[in-house]
Amino acid sequence: MRVVTFGELLLRLKTPEYLRILQSDTFEASYGGAESNVAVSLSMLGDEVSFVTKVPDQSVGLAALNEVRRYGVDTSRVLLGGSRLGIYYFEKGSNIRPTSVLYDREYSAFAMAEAQEFSWDQILKDVDIFYFSGVTPAVSDSIEQAVRDALIYCREHFILVVCDLNYRSKMWTTEKAQKVMGELMNWIDLCIANDEDFESSLGIHAFDGDMAHGIDQIDTYKEGMKEIVRRYPNCKSVASVLRNMRTVEDGDWMGIYYSGGRFYESPVHTVHSLEAVGAGDAFAGALLHAIVRGFEPQKAIDFSITASVMKLMIQHDFNVVNEAEILRIMKTKDVNLQR
Repeated sequence: MRVVTFGELLLRLKTPEYLRILQSDTFEASYGGAESNVAVSLSMLGDEVSFVTKVPDQSVGLAALNEVRRYGVDTSRVLLGGSRLGIYYFEKGSNIRPTSVLYDREYSAFAMAEAQEFSWDQILKDVDIFYFSGVTPAVSDSIEQAVRDALIYCREHFILVVCDLNYRSKMWTTEKAQKVMGELMNWIDLCIANDEDFESSLGIHAFDGDMAHGIDQIDTYKEGMKEIVRRYPNCKSVASVLRNMRTVEDGDWMGIYYSGGRFYESPVHTVHSLEAVGAGDAFAGALLHAIVRGFEPQKAIDFSITASVMKLMIQHDFNVVNEAEILRIMKTKDVNLQR
């Protein structure tokens, strides 16, 4: 099965160690972004995947593209043009100080792209699964329209649509998110909703905002997942990551999957995080892999949450682990991934 992911590729500038941006006079450069992260996960797992975006035809844009390509992702459908690559600044948190992200992505090549530049009849030819996250339509009105056009094409050509709601308050308001995502959900077959995504993106209550007791709220998560399926009949399955976070770095993680009218729960993983970025994308990539390979639902959620927590021990955006590594951890009876 062939997968296409669609979203923005960004330059990531990270402060050294635990320095705040105000303190730092140097930054570590790497590249990433939700949908590129998912594409790399799929390629690392041995799946056929193409990443679609627009980057400037200059050294920074091409370097970013090369970084995705080096992991085996097909970038032949990427558009070249525009004047700049979007940036995000990453400030690593510790203990009670949260990790912080600052976006600088206005007027980027992707944000300024017009919807009609993406020829979906060519991009999605012979494709089985289309993936995007809620970050993508939040980028600009024209990209929102591009997503809408893609989903309509997918419906007409029986292409499975998977979306991680992935709400970002720094990119749009809950009112705008609910308006846009509420419409797009009518074309989505499988939805990933974590933490505040339920309420902020769809206006469905599932989580009270207390990250120290996310797993303890599993019953309201389940009600929220069932409500998504009731409200959007085209959406047949919902997956979520639940966490009890004691500090920014330490916590318990588990996944739940609602499919075919049944719930499937993963074991709880107790983890110490090296870098808490990209774990949600790793979860999404592993779940897509499970779909591509026809895993039964329990194996799918066990595999996906294991891939997600493994990403917490890997620096930069991409989850550079293979299937054998994930299965080896997944199959241990007493899972404990503390460093």
